[in-house]
This record gives sequence, C-alpha cells and structure tokens, in this order.
Amino acid sequence: MTTTTRKTPTSRLRFGTARADITPPVGIYHRMWGAASHDRAAGVHRPLFADALALLPRAGDGPGLLRLLIDLVGLGKNELDELTQSAANASGIPAQNVVVTFSHTHSAGMMTPDRIPLPGGDLIPGYLVELNAAVSSISRAAVANAQDAVISYAAGRCDLAANRDCWDAERGIFVCGYNQSTPADDTLLVGRVTAANGSLLATLVNYACHPTTLAWGNQLISPDYVGSLRETVEEATGAVCLFLLGACGELGPVQGFVGDPAVADRNGRQVAYAALSALSSLGPPAADFAYSGPVVSGATLGAWDFAPHDAQRQAESSQFSGGLSPLHLTTRTRPNPDALSADLEEWETRAEEALKEGRNHAASEARAMAERSRRWLARLQHIPSAGTAPFHYAVYRLGDAMWVTCGGEPYSLLQVELRRRFPEWTIFVSPLSGDMHLAYLLPRDRYGLGLYQEEPSIPAAGCLEMLIEAIAERVAVLG
Repeated sequence: MTTTTRKTPTSRLRFGTARADITPPVGIYHRMWGAASHDRAAGVHRPLFADALALLPRAGDGPGLLRLLIDLVGLGKNELDELTQSAANASGIPAQNVVVTFSHTHSAGMMTPDRIPLPGGDLIPGYLVELNAAVSSISRAAVANAQDAVISYAAGRCDLAANRDCWDAERGIFVCGYNQSTPADDTLLVGRVTAANGSLLATLVNYACHPTTLAWGNQLISPDYVGSLRETVEEATGAVCLFLLGACGELGPVQGFVGDPAVADRNGRQVAYAALSALSSLGPPAADFAYSGPVVSGATLGAWDFAPHDAQRQAESSQFSGGLSPLHLTTRTRPNPDALSADLEEWETRAEEALKEGRNHAASEARAMAERSRRWLARLQHIPSAGTAPFHYAVYRLGDAMWVTCGGEPYSLLQVELRRRFPEWTIFVSPLSGDMHLAYLLPRDRYGLGLYQEEPSIPAAGCLEMLIEAIAERVAVLG
C-alpha cells in the first residue's frame, strides 16, 4: 500500500529559553586531563554558556519540564542537587521536573570539592555561587518568556564522531582513541522552534560525540567543538542554537586529544553544517508532506506539497506527558578507599620526585595515576556498598518526540536501540543528567576486555541493557 503522507515530527507546546555566560575566571583550576602539565586555566578560547529551556504544555495541565544545558564536564552530586533546587525555586517548576545535562566539554575545568585544595581551586566555591545565581536567573526568565511554539524535527548525518575503543595490536592493549575499523552512530537530530507568527525562536541540535578535541596540551577554558557549532548555526539562522549531547560513551572526534583550538572550531563547524543541512529539509511548521494528486504533463506526474495539520494532528502533536523514573543498578566491587588514598599519596610523591629530577615523562604519568585515584575517591562517597546503586532516567513525550535523559555516560547502543525499536518516534537522547559518579554504562559484551571505560565505572555488566529495557517500557506506555 502506498503511503500518501509523510509526517513531519512535531511538538506543539509553550517554549521559552534564556542564556547566561558562565565562563570561569582565568586562573581557576583547569586540569581535567591526567597527562596535563598545568593546573590553572591560562586564558579563554570561547565563552561557556548555560541555557535554560522551558517546555510547557499548551493546555496548562501540569508543571511542564525545565531543561538546563550547561557547558561544564559535569558537577558533583551535592553541587548538582543544589543547582537543580535553585532552578526549581526560581522557575516554580518542581525539582523532579528539572533536568540538568552538560555539554561535557573537557576544557571547562573540574568544579568539584576535591579540587578546591589544588592550585586555582580556591576560585571554585565563588564560581559555584555565581553559577547558581546565573542558573536561577535564566530558569526564571525561560518560564516567564514562554510562548506558543512549534518544534519541527529532522534527522541528518555527521561523521565527526568515531568509535574510540581502539585495539593497539603492537602492545596488546585497548587504548581510548580513534578506531577506524568499527562503525560509529552518525545520527544527528535537529529541532526547529518557531513562534506562532512563524519567526524562528531557536534551533536544537542533538548529537553524540565526546567534546574531547582539546586535551592535555590545551590550557584555555573552552566549550570545545560545541562553541563553534553554536556560533555557526546562530550566524546562519539568526536564532539561538541549543546543543544536547547524545549517548557517546564510546564516541569521540576523529581528530581529538590536541592542543590547538582551531581544530575544535573546525570540528564544530562540521557538526553545524550537518545540522543546517537537516534544517534545510524542513517545510513550514505544523505541516506534513502529502500527496496532492496527478498532474498531466509530458508525463503524468505525482505532485506532493505541505498540508497544514488537521485537528487530529494538532491533538497528537500537543501531547505532553512523562517524568522522572528510578532504577537500581547492580554494582561491581568497590575499590578500597584506604588503598586509593595510599595510592594517591604515593603517585603524588613520585610525581614531585620526578619533576625535581627533570624526568618530565615520568612525572606526567605519575600525575595521571594520581588523578585516577583522586576521581575514584570523590565518587566513592556517593556509591552505596550494598551491591546496588540508585539511578534515574526521564522520558517525556512532547507530541511526536520522546525526550530521554539519564545519568552517567552510556554507550551509543542506548540511542541506537531505542530508535531501532521505535522508528515512529523522534527520540532525543541526552545523558549526563546526574548519577555521574557511576561513570560509564557499557554493553554487556564490552566488559572484561581492558577498556578504559570499565576501569572507572561501578555499574556491572548488563546494566546498560537493563536501562534500555526500562526506557523502552516507558516509551511504549507514553506512546
């Protein structure tokens, strides 16, 4: 049977947005990379932003959803909880309906309490106070300026992201780097947000690729490729561009781990051009592409055109439901904190001795090992010892789209499998919405191979598959 209508996935809602510059001060603690030789940020490549999105039902039923998109690698649990509550208090939206995600740029600095004693760490508490104030302000503003809007969705492709579970055959180990032999998920989703009068309010870009263009050789505060991505789209459209990082546990840029900001800008433009291409495929808002009948010409032609949504399509695309759900994940054996503390002290001593003796390479490796111990110690205070750990995910149906968020850093299998199972839905997936102390969620068959992502992670094998099933059940219910 020939289908005579191709639906344009659409969300009809009330939409508001606001942005704040959250660039940390030069000199703040910046070393995210164990191999880095610096501690303090030496300058700014591009500003960091926090964006608030108020997504509210048109009918006024229910509190709606507040999304916060923040240009940081992440925050500690306590700091994230405080930020979420600040946004809730300012916006009037309950905290359980406030979802915070991060662009996950690795060049923003580490704003966690364990970094405060380190060089530049004294600037972190003041920065977090300013961050909370900025988030409160934009949360309030986003709700206040919300208006009737239509989000039209389209899909594109971008090959910036590559698999980074790379086998080093010469040394017989896996390294975290460009793996050209394994295909990567290249799906890119866009949302065009238009007002009732047809004017463009914003562009949404959902893409899965670790912002790790810039690494240990970079000493500048930077949003990585996300900065030039947003700038390029904004220059072309005249409206704000909002970036939602996809599930990219095993995905990173083909050219990454460099110190040159120009490479990050080039990577961002690559994603931006793919997003602009997808945007260009969209027709008018709130309209589906429909067969309009034959036209007799040199041949008998089949004409198609965009048809405005009828009452049924308007009702479908106005559906607004969903929320936050809990899940308990089985955990692996926790490292011993006393042993980690001893390791940290030993590696820091080795690093100091190596620096004094001019053995810079040895010092770099010792600092990197100290960094691994420090991160584990910071995570352990939030990981129960009972063999399971609480975890959260959210699924919201916004018309023809499912907006999915979850904690930690899942592999792209999460979004690939959800989109395979539910091809009738546009599925935005954005992780890193809390529970970051759990680290990565790998597919069951990737455990036991010596991958980097397993080493810092507490979820046991099978947890990613459990999460996929839980989210799939919610999508089925909401649909």
